[in-house]
Amino acid sequence: MAPPFTRLLLASEHTDFDRGAEALAFALAQRCGLPLAAVLPVTSNPEYEAVAPQLAARTDAQAAARREALQAAAGAHAVALDLRVRRGAEPYAEIVAEARARGADLLIIRRRGRRGLLANLLVGEMVSKVIAHAPCSVLVCPRDVVLWRRRVLAAIDPQAAQAGLVDCAAAVAAECALPLSLLLVVSDEAGRAAAQALLDGHLARLRAAGQAAQGEVRIGRAHQQIVAAAAQQQADLIVVGRHGPTRLDRAWIGGTAQKVMGQAECPVLVTAGPAGG
Repeated sequence: MAPPFTRLLLASEHTDFDRGAEALAFALAQRCGLPLAAVLPVTSNPEYEAVAPQLAARTDAQAAARREALQAAAGAHAVALDLRVRRGAEPYAEIVAEARARGADLLIIRRRGRRGLLANLLVGEMVSKVIAHAPCSVLVCPRDVVLWRRRVLAAIDPQAAQAGLVDCAAAVAAECALPLSLLLVVSDEAGRAAAQALLDGHLARLRAAGQAAQGEVRIGRAHQQIVAAAAQQQADLIVVGRHGPTRLDRAWIGGTAQKVMGQAECPVLVTAGPAGG
């Protein structure tokens, strides 16, 4: 099975909130023997800075210090970091643009930061926009995490085929020699039979390809069951898909994915592609 990712991009402002994302990016680069690129976004308002140049100078000095510190942190982990600072009015737009420019296939980012009410509830507003618009898969990291080493849990939308999501989760599990679990959640007993048939199809396809996997169908609220299953199975990576099969739908993240990312104690991998494949 081909490696799941080959072009890693870390998005970080090198704050305490970025600690988990940085640690996972360094660990992935080391484990997989991959180069690591990084982008440090800096909020910039040219009109305001023209009136108050001293503030622009202060921002530049802070960005330079953070860049130097991030380079040093990578060096301490024996990781060569190709780091760029990007200035713009919207940090998320600069991160997405950098991912496109580098052809990244995995973007690694924190779960939330300091700003905004949403940051205190689920996923930071800037991070949500990155996930919605990124051209690649996104790994969302809580502040204190380590590289997965126990189990990968793929949460499948029972209303969509999501073969791409399953294949991505299987590739990650195979790369790290970890067990793989598939989970489908339906709201009531009436949906169980169809969900079980979908699950059986995924399991048969994986097993035919030589990939060991197990799976189950649960009834309840999707995000609650996904988070509970991850805890019960000791999964330390959850794989979900972006909401909706159309480009318009992808302008926002599905409520289930938002809640899983906000409540899970482990990293959450949001797969690229319509509804995760």
